[in-house]
Amino acid sequence: MAPNPSTTDTPTFFERVFKAFHYRDFRLMFIGACISSIGTWMQNLAQAWVVLDISRSPLKPDGDAFYLGLDAFLAGIPVFLLSILGGVVADRVERRRVLLISQYVQMSSAFILTLLIFFHVVKIWEILCLSFLCGTAQSFGGPAYSALIPTLVKKEDMPNAIALNSIQFNLARVLGPALGGMALERLGAVWCFGLNGLSFLAPVISLTILSTRYLPLQTGESVLTSMKQGFRFIRTQGAMEALIFLAFAMTAFGFPMMTFLPWFAKTTFHGGPWTFTLFLCSSGTGAVIGALMVAWMGNVAHKGRIALISLVWLGAGIAIFSFSTNLILSCVVLFLTGIGLMTVFANVNSVVQLITPNEMRGRVMSVYNSAFRGGMPMGNLLTGWLVPIFTAPFVLAANGLLLVLLAIYFLVAQRKVASL
Repeated sequence: MAPNPSTTDTPTFFERVFKAFHYRDFRLMFIGACISSIGTWMQNLAQAWVVLDISRSPLKPDGDAFYLGLDAFLAGIPVFLLSILGGVVADRVERRRVLLISQYVQMSSAFILTLLIFFHVVKIWEILCLSFLCGTAQSFGGPAYSALIPTLVKKEDMPNAIALNSIQFNLARVLGPALGGMALERLGAVWCFGLNGLSFLAPVISLTILSTRYLPLQTGESVLTSMKQGFRFIRTQGAMEALIFLAFAMTAFGFPMMTFLPWFAKTTFHGGPWTFTLFLCSSGTGAVIGALMVAWMGNVAHKGRIALISLVWLGAGIAIFSFSTNLILSCVVLFLTGIGLMTVFANVNSVVQLITPNEMRGRVMSVYNSAFRGGMPMGNLLTGWLVPIFTAPFVLAANGLLLVLLAIYFLVAQRKVASL
């Protein structure tokens, strides 16, 4: 049972928005995860630039965009393949322990890359292999983290906690690239990777002093039986299958825009790391605003309808950005798509969490995370394959149009999600 938050008779605007911060353990997890996410985004920025730099050739002097998609694919495919197993582990093992192991693996990978770049011996295949290793660690840490967060607050405060948790991730999307851009420009990529490795100490400390514990019930069931129970629960929950499909589609068609931002920064706007940083900060700032809006609304009705309308907004924004040649317009559109992306994610995630009991949460969230995170490598790989054939603007615009059509279908024809 999560501890009671301190309350006032007339909560102010900030007390309503940041209600979950009244819970000590949630504050600890928020701070630890935010610091780590900032480091991760610093590395993501530097890694994308390093991949493009290493893959340069006489035929592709700006770097090979295919390797951007391949790197993102290898980082995400373990989540797609192993998250369901990770969810079973999250329901059978103390979740804190699973998260700690995941942090140690990712920390080690960051420090290995730091040394490879420092000694100027890094190869593209080494980056790809370490991305796959980090993805494997996240496939176990992700379900454990998603299942742990709702247990830190009361059920009525769960949507607020999910929105605030999204804020820390997207606040890191703003601060991480900004700091990463400065470090990359002035100090070099090695500092981005090294600081990311150090940033994992924050969640390790937070997890170590956490007071909330999840003590799984002892069971003689096999892992396969536990998996089947999770799938059976999903099939019997009405709109759950549609929500999971939406999570997959949102990332498969929406996230490739983020993956190919370095390409647009270099090719369309002939810029450098700072143009890429500006794009990431614009999107991240919009996402923070979107998460604040969702946190303020709290446990609002019609979450499904709000998510689908926001999906139309997101898809239209992607299509506009794809063909924009004006830097200011592109940044404004990225800001608006950040709001749309976060509104879709937070509302869909809240609905899934609210209808899932704690003893099933690891397995259900593993399937959800598998769809959500699995859409990224699938979409990135497909987009990376199609871009050399049809050009990046055309492919990304098609992705945006598909999101719009999908949202309209669920709003008009298949209304299970719209009715939530």
